[in-house]
Amino acid sequence: MIYITRKEHFNAAHRMYRDEWSAEKNNEVFGKCANPNWHGHNYNIFVTVKGEISHATGYLIDLKDLKVIINDYVIEKLDHKNINLDVPFMQGKMASTELLCIEIFNQLKAPIEANEGVFLHSVKLYETENNSAEYFGD
Repeated sequence: MIYITRKEHFNAAHRMYRDEWSAEKNNEVFGKCANPNWHGHNYNIFVTVKGEISHATGYLIDLKDLKVIINDYVIEKLDHKNINLDVPFMQGKMASTELLCIEIFNQLKAPIEANEGVFLHSVKLYETENNSAEYFGD
């Protein structure tokens, strides 16, 4: 079994808040992240796939194909968007890094695994240099 990781990036804005809470409660729980004028991040995403290497190609998956999948199913939907307002797969969900990481995994699983013998192992999402979430589909 081999593991291959592809790194991509996108820029997006979001706001952490709950409509049913007062502004004071949102500020107490989420601090600066509850800013009503939003805030943004330069996200880095690491997508790791696993499987057996093809003896015909020497690849698990052609990394150009993996790049296209990530771009079509994630980057195009998130880059320079407002996660709370513009991203259909995040509608009705908190725009936390944790939930975004899980939803990105869900977006990528089927198209990646449509490639014979290739399995999505994990998605790691860096919101900042110091903060990240990683999801294995568990």
